[in-house]
Amino acid sequence: MFFLYKKVWWVERLKHIIEDLAEARLHYLVNGTEMRQNGPAGDLEALTRKKELLEKRKVDIVKAKAKAVIVNSSLEDDGTLCVLYTIHFEYLCKEQDGHLYLEEQIEERTAFLYDQLLIKDREVKKKPAGFSDGNSVIEYERSEREDFGRAFQYDRLAAVQYAEKFWNKRNPAYKNFSDNCTNFISQCLHAGKAPMRGHPNRGSGWWMKQSSWSYSWTVAHSMKMYLAQSKAGLRAVQVSSAEELMPGDVICYDFEGDGRFNHTTIVVAKDKSNMPLVNAQTYDSRMRYWSYEDSTAYTPSIRYAFFHITDDTTKE
Repeated sequence: MFFLYKKVWWVERLKHIIEDLAEARLHYLVNGTEMRQNGPAGDLEALTRKKELLEKRKVDIVKAKAKAVIVNSSLEDDGTLCVLYTIHFEYLCKEQDGHLYLEEQIEERTAFLYDQLLIKDREVKKKPAGFSDGNSVIEYERSEREDFGRAFQYDRLAAVQYAEKFWNKRNPAYKNFSDNCTNFISQCLHAGKAPMRGHPNRGSGWWMKQSSWSYSWTVAHSMKMYLAQSKAGLRAVQVSSAEELMPGDVICYDFEGDGRFNHTTIVVAKDKSNMPLVNAQTYDSRMRYWSYEDSTAYTPSIRYAFFHITDDTTKE
């Protein structure tokens, strides 16, 4: 009983520490208050990039808040308390013309407390979804014979509405993954009436059925290849700049610039400079600026692929 009481007390203590750290992050962004280094260097670097990006865009955060939720905790034999938690940030952003919009981000983190001191706090890294093993790289394989289906018109509004509804929760109608970014974008596109095709070949087409799915549905690099090559059903035109995109369009990210795309987002709005704001999962985000310069995954070598989803007017 004593150890249970001690663990509960430590969890509450850690929650207060986490909230203090979050408040320091918010003060740094909103007021420019100097922030001491408490977490990994990447966290502070990402915050600095976010602050510089806001200044470049002439966007002010007029109000911000954060809420921490303890997901799980365990007390190790050496007395170290390990806690998995999520922290939900909300930023009320004001553009030059006075227009307001709400940006939201959710981080999943692990913290370690020893002798009432926070000794480590880090963001949880997710394993890529849909791979047959941890080391394989799945390519989209275009079949020699395209499966031409019924013509369809892409419902951008329905896709955006789905992205807004599910950006921070998982739809039980689909299988979901720890790294869910591309699966989420596929769900948004399907909500916009994009037809599945290619079942049961996992290496071609774009589909999810019960306990099976195509690589293009769940793997970021495979979706990028599919969008670039598909001639029927879900199809897209790759454009050269973010400004050319519309709500309902897709951005693919190669953070390391090594030719392997590892993240996918959907455009849900445009800011007053005609630049996209995006929703995404895995590191759940809403109305985030498209460039991801505020992400710990960002590198100066980042590459983007911009896809404008098009209607399929092909007849059966």
